[in-house]
Amino acid sequence: MNIPNSLTLLRILLIPVYIGLLVYGHFDQALIVLLIAGITDALDGTIARAANQKTRLGAFLDPLADKLLLTSGFITLSIIHVIPSWVTIVVVSRDVMLLLGTAVAELSEFKIDITPTFLGKGTTFLQLSYVILVIFLSSRNTDLTILYPLLFGMVTFTLLSGFHYLYRGYQRTGTAVL
Repeated sequence: MNIPNSLTLLRILLIPVYIGLLVYGHFDQALIVLLIAGITDALDGTIARAANQKTRLGAFLDPLADKLLLTSGFITLSIIHVIPSWVTIVVVSRDVMLLLGTAVAELSEFKIDITPTFLGKGTTFLQLSYVILVIFLSSRNTDLTILYPLLFGMVTFTLLSGFHYLYRGYQRTGTAVL
């Protein structure tokens, strides 16, 4: 256990706090927790590279923490009826598809390329931007319809990146694996 991994674990431990704040309508505080989690994400990566403290545990936990934080935000915002359920279904379905494809490839002899693509990075950026803006605007009781252009762009990127990862997996293996 090193400092970067400890920061990643802190980010995971912040998730229930973040969810609780959202559920109880404390959007400003939830946003602060989300920003603290973002800072720990930046710090853990920076420290791991600068101090040469990269570990297999960190390589596994860091993206998991990021995905759990983002996914829990979508699910919670959907459950409390701040965002449409269909948005969460699209986001979570893509992530489940990627997870299952990766698991199948790991359990088989197929070697897959799991490096993020432009579409994948764009999807993460748009999803995070959407969640942050939804929380921020909700704390100000602002009509969220102003986010429709971002919402539809984010959903488009989510779908395109999901299909692109499927295509990469199929192209690489000849089967529908990432």
